[in-house]
Amino acid sequence: MSAHREPLGPSRRGVLTAASAAAAVTVLPSPAGASAAAGPAADPADAPAAGSAAERRPVLAPFGLSEVRLLDGPFLANMRRTCAYLLFVDADRLLHTFRRNAGLPSAAEPCGGWEAPDVQLRGHTTGHLLSALAQAHAATGDTAYADKGRALVAALAECQRAAPAAGFSPGYLSAFPESVFDQLEAGGKPWAPYYTLHKIMAGLLDQYRLGGNEEALTVLLGMAAWTEARTAPLSRERMQTVLKVEFGGMNDVLSRLYLETGDPAHLRTALRFDHDELYAPLAAGRDELAGRHANTEIAKIVGTVPSYEATGQRRYLTIADTFWTTVARHHSYAIGGNSNQELFGPPGEIVSRLSEVTCENCNSYNMLKLGRELFLHRPERAEYMDHYEWTLYNQMLAEQDPDSAHGFVTYYTGLWAGSRREPKGGLGAAPGSYSGDYDNFSCDHGTGLETHTKFADSVYFRSRAPHAPALYVNLFLPSEVRWAEQGVTIRQETGYPATDRTRLTVTRGRARFALKIRVPAWAADSGGNAVLKVNGAKVTTRPRPGRYATVDRLWHTGDTVELVLPREPVWRPAPDNPQVTSLSYGPLVLAGEYGDTELATLPAIRPATLRPAAGGPAVFTALTGEHRVTLRPFHEVHHQRYNVYWAVTPRRTREREVVRYPLGEGTGTAAADTTGAFPDAGLSAGAVWTRDAGRSAVALDGQGGHLVLPAGLPSGLAELTVSVWVRVDTLAASARVFDLGYHKDTYLFLAATTGAKRARAALKIAGMETEDHIDAAGPLEAGRWTHVALTLGGGTGVLYLDGAESGRNPAMVSGPLLLGATSRNYLGRSQNATHPYLHGAVRDFRLHNRALSAAEVARLAAG
Repeated sequence: MSAHREPLGPSRRGVLTAASAAAAVTVLPSPAGASAAAGPAADPADAPAAGSAAERRPVLAPFGLSEVRLLDGPFLANMRRTCAYLLFVDADRLLHTFRRNAGLPSAAEPCGGWEAPDVQLRGHTTGHLLSALAQAHAATGDTAYADKGRALVAALAECQRAAPAAGFSPGYLSAFPESVFDQLEAGGKPWAPYYTLHKIMAGLLDQYRLGGNEEALTVLLGMAAWTEARTAPLSRERMQTVLKVEFGGMNDVLSRLYLETGDPAHLRTALRFDHDELYAPLAAGRDELAGRHANTEIAKIVGTVPSYEATGQRRYLTIADTFWTTVARHHSYAIGGNSNQELFGPPGEIVSRLSEVTCENCNSYNMLKLGRELFLHRPERAEYMDHYEWTLYNQMLAEQDPDSAHGFVTYYTGLWAGSRREPKGGLGAAPGSYSGDYDNFSCDHGTGLETHTKFADSVYFRSRAPHAPALYVNLFLPSEVRWAEQGVTIRQETGYPATDRTRLTVTRGRARFALKIRVPAWAADSGGNAVLKVNGAKVTTRPRPGRYATVDRLWHTGDTVELVLPREPVWRPAPDNPQVTSLSYGPLVLAGEYGDTELATLPAIRPATLRPAAGGPAVFTALTGEHRVTLRPFHEVHHQRYNVYWAVTPRRTREREVVRYPLGEGTGTAAADTTGAFPDAGLSAGAVWTRDAGRSAVALDGQGGHLVLPAGLPSGLAELTVSVWVRVDTLAASARVFDLGYHKDTYLFLAATTGAKRARAALKIAGMETEDHIDAAGPLEAGRWTHVALTLGGGTGVLYLDGAESGRNPAMVSGPLLLGATSRNYLGRSQNATHPYLHGAVRDFRLHNRALSAAEVARLAAG
């Protein structure tokens, strides 16, 4: 039986196993495109499980949603808005495409957005709605949610029963035809059909587990049997091809169904959704996430925890932990979310990947699920719940529009300067638009329904060991928990995170247990001076940040525990650019309020000018230039432009060469930096030494030859000068003399010519609408050596050719400070792989830490 099931009374396992077995004997025809010769895939589930069931079940158990009640506060307010929508939304409109697909009549008005009749993801929202209704009923006890859930399930059951008459296989249930799976198995890439089925199946499982709806289980078993019959004939190789198309958490729901029923068919099917391409590197401890669609992968990993519980194979837990740790530590933005344009980048690239489409909210929804499940197994790692709290406050609470009666949410949480959360929009609306009643239905609309109805599910956990009862207090939300096994009720009253303390009171009962209260890791930023009091007396052992403080005693009605968490503002530098920081106050990320003012780039802030301000205990002001901006908790900033990341100008230092590569070696594959500050540059892919006019240089063949410069060259420079001698043998548009940056959206380059036949220097930071550029009067002259220099500083960029000014931009939007510790730096090659390589030669590359004067550049060119 699942460790995470809401209490339902007497065990139904015998009934479940029989029902599941009856559903599993249905025989479906071989799917189109399946090779009869290939035979069924070998199933890892056939291997014996490692360890006993007791060994692989979670150490901790969550309290059911019916055992925890939220009290007044921002989380309950969000939940109420979402619950109002759950009762408002017309189920018949959502069921319209299901009924029409099954050949049943429907006069309902079709929905828009992702639920429109011509959108292949139609049907997914119904699954989210089933889960949200089950959670709302469990969390409130209001039967209106249960009644609506039962009506939805009954309608879906009718559609499933009608499937064979509509030409579909028994057990099939969807709002789109089964032929989509034929396309998928034939190597096509339809829009995520298994993803949609997963949402429906997960919703049915929640209807059963949280509300005891037996019909939901029957429908789910039919869908599981259909999935088993559909996938069983596929070879392992064919199945791995199928898994290249987003499939949500099919492994998750099927593993959990196995844990509920004990039917091995469900486990066999679940493990067919193990995606080797993703799992193998993680099992070996490697981060190969760059370029992968974030939410596609996170959902797959969520399913590895129940796969471990079902099989005992620790590899699954290793995969889950490696993935979570990698994403949380190396791929997450200041607010806890991840991804830019829905994709993972290389580890540590944050400022270089800012935009209005960072931090898809579904990603964080699934990361919180994953961290929660891992913590249940490994409660010694408070880091899981630290990340949970941080992301919950700064992204998930913030995704909902507080002015919306129906709890509309955004799809992304943009973090480029001047991003905003705006009034609702339909399909194709602005990135920060809130969802609507019937014109959106994105995946984040769906996960928002679930997120805001289950805030209570991770506030408290309890130990499973009967000889060592323990209550874990993970989150500081106004709430009340009823611990039936111990006969106690505990009430948590708090103004956190607006205030610095929380208070727990035993309102009923008498029992001995260990009370374990999380002391957030961020408390170390305030000197680690957290205070824990029991019945007004300070606990002698100082609570340690990033740990759980334990008080083990006999508790009585009226006993109190108070945790005080002093806080102070903390500037947190970004990993790829220490001169760009975010500001936090306790667990809250603060954002600058900009109203309707558009921002072209990240503002430069003066941290020393930060002052407390009126408007709340976590409100400050600071100077950005001559403007004093108000900063308040990010989750409170709605319907206006905001800023989260700030540039901090470094102190001016003495003028110096940051790096110099004379390229005078003449032999070997490496070139030394004569300043001694950086590692060698490397000749790559056909670059060779040459001599011209008695001087050593590196010849570039235009076919791939280039020099690789070390990472981090322009880091921390508010102004700079880049210079190099170059001979261009063949002019090709966009061929780079140098290119310093991260990727094709964050760079500083000089091109020998453009399509307009002018040499061009350009600077761009991901998130900027257009690049800053400086054009020369014409292209670099072919066949001769030219000294080129680019100076940037004070908002002005100047391009020099042979010591003379050839182009100027006095109104640069951005500056070199935002480039950061560049990871990919080249001579003769572009960040953009579609651009040609330089055909010619280079020598004497230099980088200065300030913008040289015209006279200084002229002397460089004459040297």
